[in-house]
Amino acid sequence: MLADIQIRKIKPTDKPQKLSDGGGLFLLVTPQGGKFWRLAYRFTGKQKTLSIGEYPYISIAEARKKREEAKEQLVNGIDPSAAKIAAKIATHGIAANSFEIIAREWHKTHMTSKSEGHAKKTLACLEKDVFAWLGKLPITHIEAPDVLAVLRRIEQRGANELAHNTKSIIGQVFRYAIATGHAVRNPIPDLQGALTPVVVKHHAAITDPVQIGALLRACEGYTGHFATRTALHLSFLVMLRPGEVRKAEWSDIDLERAEWRIPAVKMKMRDEHIIPLSRQAVALFNEIRPLTGTGQFVFPSVRSLSRPMSENTINGALRRLGYTGEEMTAHGFRSMASTRLNEAHLFHPDAIERQLAHGEQNSVRAAYNRAQYLPERVKMMQWWADYLDSLKAGGVVIPFQLKTA
Repeated sequence: MLADIQIRKIKPTDKPQKLSDGGGLFLLVTPQGGKFWRLAYRFTGKQKTLSIGEYPYISIAEARKKREEAKEQLVNGIDPSAAKIAAKIATHGIAANSFEIIAREWHKTHMTSKSEGHAKKTLACLEKDVFAWLGKLPITHIEAPDVLAVLRRIEQRGANELAHNTKSIIGQVFRYAIATGHAVRNPIPDLQGALTPVVVKHHAAITDPVQIGALLRACEGYTGHFATRTALHLSFLVMLRPGEVRKAEWSDIDLERAEWRIPAVKMKMRDEHIIPLSRQAVALFNEIRPLTGTGQFVFPSVRSLSRPMSENTINGALRRLGYTGEEMTAHGFRSMASTRLNEAHLFHPDAIERQLAHGEQNSVRAAYNRAQYLPERVKMMQWWADYLDSLKAGGVVIPFQLKTA
């Protein structure tokens, strides 16, 4: 059993600590120095945790009393966590001020300028990982430990990046609640450093000219589905994100003008993107048009023509060709083009950035870039396609020379 002097002397470490008091009751000491009473218990065969309160506001004696009350509830077939939430709602009588109601209101308002895919993904995150635990609570009664418990559940299944994204979403809901008069404080800043940092992993890419040539020749020998083969070849030529390739729609492509215009609503950076099509890219579209040209998607799913191909299709094709995820990924085609084009010193760096659809924070400059660099990008995309052809043919690789003053 714990003693007050023991609790007062405990120092935080870089990892959470659990000090047991017996009977499932324990004190959680966070790396930030917080000390919170928790009760571990099982209900209907599932392991659960009840938040009792923060030490020293909740003393050892009070924590033990609440432990016994919870055990009595369990004997009577009552889930202590559900009973606590119900008591809060009944006491305050403000269901309209619940986190879920406000979060859905925020989502409806905030997502009007976002893509449909992003809006669905955000709502799915809330419905799957947040509402079950925080949804019915009055937003004014949700504290940092309550949010942290939700985020820890996500972390525990290995979804560290999702945990950070969920934290950001919850924070936005709280900011909206404050702005609309439903809350006065956002507890999210209190969680700074509480989650395991996200390790940024760069997408593997082949950038060496000789290896690019070998990859091109390997793709020529791909024997899988024809649409997959075409999408794989097109990925070399258009410098797009994998999602933008697989979701290509015939309505956005003008083969007579050799131009592909992706509307802003379909782009990650929320800006219309123009892809000048090289002769080689036009040839690929013409080759697959008899197969899929009457439908919506250039590369439909093998299971349904009303959906685009799976997000793992191009990566799967690369694996079939013998390339591991540490060697080459679908995202790697962008890095491949960026590296070789920048090292060639034949085109303006801003033209390369614009073709990669990297966002421009200044809207005036973004519009200016679109107008100024399009002719250069047309030349660049054709040069890039011709350069790839020369590598595929196994021509002599001439190192690019750095510009000198």
